[in-house]
Amino acid sequence: MPHIAITEDLFFQRSGLDRQRVERIVSEALAGADDGELFLEYRQSESLSLDDGRIKSASFDTAQGFGLRAVSGEAVGYAHASELSEEALKRGAQTVRAVRSGHGGQLAVGPTGTNRSLYTDLNPLSLVPFAEKVALLEAMDAYARGRDPRVRQVMASLSGSWQAVRIVLGDGRHASDIRPLVRLNVSVMVADGDRMESGSHGLGGRILYDTVMTSQAWRGAVDEALRQALVNLQSVAAPAGDMTVVLGPGWPGVLLHEAIGHGLEGDFNRKQTSAFSGMVGQRVAAPGVTVVDDGTIQDRRGSISIDDEGSASEHTVLIEDGILKGYLFDRLNARLMDIRPTGNGRRESYASQPLPRMTNTFMLAGDKSPEEIIASVGKGLYAVNFGGGQVDITSGKFVFSATEAYLVENGRIGPAVKGATLIGNGPDVLTRVAMVGNDLKLDTGVGTCGKDGQSVPVGVGQPTLRIDGLTVGGTAV
Repeated sequence: MPHIAITEDLFFQRSGLDRQRVERIVSEALAGADDGELFLEYRQSESLSLDDGRIKSASFDTAQGFGLRAVSGEAVGYAHASELSEEALKRGAQTVRAVRSGHGGQLAVGPTGTNRSLYTDLNPLSLVPFAEKVALLEAMDAYARGRDPRVRQVMASLSGSWQAVRIVLGDGRHASDIRPLVRLNVSVMVADGDRMESGSHGLGGRILYDTVMTSQAWRGAVDEALRQALVNLQSVAAPAGDMTVVLGPGWPGVLLHEAIGHGLEGDFNRKQTSAFSGMVGQRVAAPGVTVVDDGTIQDRRGSISIDDEGSASEHTVLIEDGILKGYLFDRLNARLMDIRPTGNGRRESYASQPLPRMTNTFMLAGDKSPEEIIASVGKGLYAVNFGGGQVDITSGKFVFSATEAYLVENGRIGPAVKGATLIGNGPDVLTRVAMVGNDLKLDTGVGTCGKDGQSVPVGVGQPTLRIDGLTVGGTAV
């Protein structure tokens, strides 16, 4: 397989490591442990940003290293280094063996088959000259300013990475993956008199630069950012109170990710710290609500052929027709709960331990048209885009700010509003879903999820949703 051949060259031929000796070191380090693995990583990454027609920053970085983990019970020994050498591995093995004291057991069941091809092996960084990347950002700036005289500032950025990983298990098995990642972002600020507003848009995925560098793609991104800015320029103060809220399709699924998805991760549920703990088989959402986590979608930002423990990614049904079906698991938490792992053990880099994390998490489509949903609202809010938010995993309480939202009156979309925040409780919100649209949409490929200080790329999505009785914080007086 291409992944195996590429990583064989990166981690053995080039580094001078002997494969059989590495396997022996790992086997000896994990002898008597319940689980563990050697994680090898090589990564190239770059980023360019432009502000007001000038390149503000440009960076390129290459990193490599290993993380060696041994697990006994809940105890974890972890050693990592940026040096790929037999001596460094031996020092790491001495460190992780300490967790075996007082424990026994056998290695957890190994991962299933791997190396499905969900994205290209090619390195996006090496295929496009630097000058063309700069020219793209400059063209975006000029295009935005030519679209409307009210444009005052344009910020554009292009970033990409190419990550090769190889996981070596205690029984000698290997799993490999090659992961490209590309992202294009633009932010536009407009002014009318003393009032200034902004809009932003981005796109990307596990793709090559050519996808986002087409004129249709980058112009579409600029057009969308400018549209949002001009909409916000005409916005009025947002009302406050309990009301019906309609969430638009696509990126608003970030609320589902944060307010509900994290509560369905295995570590929180094993420790009984999630609002969803112990509720498998029970109704946790309104009928018609089905939520899945799917790391197997071609080219998506959150997709992974294998997770960072070597297990194949999966399509995992979390909630089906309102009934909680299960959680997302890495191997450690799955073993401790006597449940099969779901291929969701992810880490930011070789210096990080794997945690149960989401991939692409979204709600499936229902049978209502968006027009029907809007027409059903007497008075409420239609939220199309979101910015930041805060979530308490234990209670499920959340606060999210809407960056684009509109009043809805008598079944019609009214003026845009500024300063609206959605306040609620994740498990409670699921029960308040009154209508599910037939227009499922995934985000455009810009999601990044943080947990325990680690960031990983993710995807979100949903159809248009009507939620009754949601609290809206506003700015109207």
